[in-house]
Amino acid sequence: MENHEKHFEDLHEIRSLMERSARFISLSGLSGVCAGCFALIGSWIASQRFDISGLRSAGNYHNARENLLFLGLVASGVLFCSLAAGIFFTTRNAKNKGQKIFDRTTWFLLVNLAIPLVAGGIFCVILLYRSPELITSAMLLFYGMALLNASKFTLPDIRYLGICEIILGLIGGVFTGYGLLLWAVGFGVLHIVYGTIMYFKYER
Repeated sequence: MENHEKHFEDLHEIRSLMERSARFISLSGLSGVCAGCFALIGSWIASQRFDISGLRSAGNYHNARENLLFLGLVASGVLFCSLAAGIFFTTRNAKNKGQKIFDRTTWFLLVNLAIPLVAGGIFCVILLYRSPELITSAMLLFYGMALLNASKFTLPDIRYLGICEIILGLIGGVFTGYGLLLWAVGFGVLHIVYGTIMYFKYER
């Protein structure tokens, strides 16, 4: 009986080692919470100037170039703060687990995440001149696909976040008048919910 238990423990340890070598498991749930909070703050700032669609000015701003510059600055600020928080919390989590922050698995994760994101960014630029009302939908769709693509190299739970983002993106393609609201839900609320679940599931 003791031998069977020892074999079971050995197999569990081998499986754990294989998982750590094949997946980037140091991703911190707190980074998702912070990203969601920053997205909600950015959405609130944008809502002071635009209506719920994120397209029409809600105030006395009528210059399209100024509006695009404003949205670009808000989005850049959200992205910068989210990346900074992600690097900080993920690095801290990796040190606590005694794992490397950057190795071959991390490289595969970043590549698989970047390909759909870069393609989505280019497509959004095209939509800017063709159908700007679909930009939010495209952002959510490509981000969801990026998460699904990267889930093979990190925590498997991230695929569920990706699926939710894709669903929101499809909804945004139908209800184009709710772009800013869907952006806030997808990049804000869902990140906070996901990050909280991941924190209590893997880090507590």
